[in-house]
Amino acid sequence: MHYMGIEKDIQQENFRSIYQKLSINLIFSNNWITEKIKSVLQEEDITHQQYNILRILRGSKKPLSTLQIRERMLDKMSDTSRIVERLVKKDLVEKKVCDTDKRLVDVRISQNGLEVLKRLDEKNGELDAILENLSPKEAAQLSDLLDKMRERI
Repeated sequence: MHYMGIEKDIQQENFRSIYQKLSINLIFSNNWITEKIKSVLQEEDITHQQYNILRILRGSKKPLSTLQIRERMLDKMSDTSRIVERLVKKDLVEKKVCDTDKRLVDVRISQNGLEVLKRLDEKNGELDAILENLSPKEAAQLSDLLDKMRERI
């Protein structure tokens, strides 16, 4: 079995430590997989952050505030309010003032948003194929290792 190493990908031969190599490999791999996912999402004219918000809203039984959405997002540094506004302009989510607290805005997925997710659900095979060179066992092990790494932080 031959794996293309991070050294070849970024044309770097020496790392200060195995931990530095791992950190750079994680950043490189994140950027690589994000680009692959973007190519699937481009057909629906949405970003991976917008996709994440749509999935969060579809999974919620009730409308959510932008603060609640941010708490559930993968990218905690994102400007959730701005992303929600873009989704409103695309008619993929709906906003209204919260009935119980007029200071908050409730956000829910629209019918158009549900249709976009339905089309993307049909492409799950394309998204899974991004990692097809890993066996299910390897994918589970890698996922467990990444969870373990974040537990320490």
